[in-house]
Amino acid sequence: INTMEAVQVISTTTIKAPPSHNNHDSVQKIDLTPWDLQFLPIETIQEGLLFRNKHTKNQIEHLQHSLSSTLAFFPPLAGRLVILQHHDNTVSSHIVCNNAGALFVHAVADNTTVVDILQPKYVPPIVCSFFPLNGVKNHEGTSQPVLAVQVTELLDGVFIAFTINHVVADGKSFWH
Repeated sequence: INTMEAVQVISTTTIKAPPSHNNHDSVQKIDLTPWDLQFLPIETIQEGLLFRNKHTKNQIEHLQHSLSSTLAFFPPLAGRLVILQHHDNTVSSHIVCNNAGALFVHAVADNTTVVDILQPKYVPPIVCSFFPLNGVKNHEGTSQPVLAVQVTELLDGVFIAFTINHVVADGKSFWH
């Protein structure tokens, strides 16, 4: 039996959309719908992709650059949740597209292989540590990024994990 060890974080970076020369307008605000509000008290959505190949530092930099370029097309993913308490005891919520950035984590699981992940009948506990922002509730998007990506190098592969705030995207939109 292979003893899988903990994941070691190599770096954490905030990835922002590149500066745009065409958009000098004020910061965009997207109001949440009543449908979105039901997701505030629950945890964020997590999805992961497992690949059988060893990657290099250049690939990590390429993924960071690709994420930055992507955020230019999806400004809410680089924004933050805002929850406002009003004087009349009402509350409103919106996403502010302020390019505060997405979290990007580079990590290594030196003693874990692709087979260690795929072979067991149930998901091994180490897989939880492949995801950033574990346990974060959607309403915490006021202080936490609404999108986080973690790239974990394995002995013979890579696991790319995504955590996204449910008020920004549902499952189908997430995979888009």
